[in-house]
Amino acid sequence: MATTIQSIIEDFSLLDDWEERYRYVIELGEALPEFPESERTPGNKVPGCVSQVWLTTSYDDGSDPVITFCGDSDAHIVRGLVAILLALYSGRRASEILDIDAEGTLRKLGLDEHLTPQRSNGLRSMVGRIRTDADRARQAV
Repeated sequence: MATTIQSIIEDFSLLDDWEERYRYVIELGEALPEFPESERTPGNKVPGCVSQVWLTTSYDDGSDPVITFCGDSDAHIVRGLVAILLALYSGRRASEILDIDAEGTLRKLGLDEHLTPQRSNGLRSMVGRIRTDADRARQAV
């Protein structure tokens, strides 16, 4: 069963310090499904990230399609951040994705204060890509 954003928020609240939380974020990344080498293409690469990040998007038919995201990174902590974003967004309808307050959720986790500016920018780039893909999926029908 996939990790939910609610379970991540709950787990974060149980961890006392940021060293433990960083380890947990890395564990989340390690639990991501294997990302196919064939999907590590320039078109799937997320621009604006210091580390390499790849993201794929698939969706069903309908006026408000359910979107599935898969992702990976070459950096352990960033791979964990990808896992958090997938828990937040993947498997939801396009309209839901566009309504999600990602910054608010990430603030709940305290990530806004504990990431380097480069990682924060990369996280915003990933959120932007996810929102753009959701908007395109909704308009494709």
